Amino acid sequence: MKTLELLNRANFETAVNTVDATLPLTLGLVDLDHFKTLNDELGQEAGDDMLRFVERVLTGSLPSGSLVARLGGDEYAVALPDTPTETALILLNEVLHHIREVGPGLDIPKHLLPSLSIGLAQRPAHASDFPGLLRAADEALLRAKREGRGRIAIYVESKMVLKSNYYPKASLERLVKLSGNLGRTEASLLREALDDLVEKYRERL
Repeated sequence: MKTLELLNRANFETAVNTVDATLPLTLGLVDLDHFKTLNDELGQEAGDDMLRFVERVLTGSLPSGSLVARLGGDEYAVALPDTPTETALILLNEVLHHIREVGPGLDIPKHLLPSLSIGLAQRPAHASDFPGLLRAADEALLRAKREGRGRIAIYVESKMVLKSNYYPKASLERLVKLSGNLGRTEASLLREALDDLVEKYRERL
């Protein structure tokens, strides 16, 4: 697989805006978890080495035509043109898997092994322009971090968020535990359950 070019923020925005707007595009914000702790404990050189490692994985793992950029610090962005969110989720889960596989071979303490949190948003479903897409992906990224880091979250509009008071506390706690064990978001598990429910009663529809 050909290594992709690492863009800066301005070039990334320009490249995203030139992608055919009639095609779906998934944008992901990628953040290196606990980077400040790594820098504080091992020094800037170790931090720079870790960033280069992440960049090699991102630019070497995604298909041709993808866009990869470093936005600043330990935050990166990827854009996958003509790619629905479901496919992007598979591709980026492979990135997370690669990070987890290679990480233990790095000469750093176990508690500093690399992990990535990723927030995904899709054009046009979640936003029609670059700033809106970035905001939606950022909201998803924050949720990925709240849910335990080292995972992917997809943007969910507030009107679609399931309220916790609709469900017994014990059920929600089991859902959170299952999400962590499977490395998936609660939202994706709830969508799967809803799909199964609709399929079960399809003849009633």
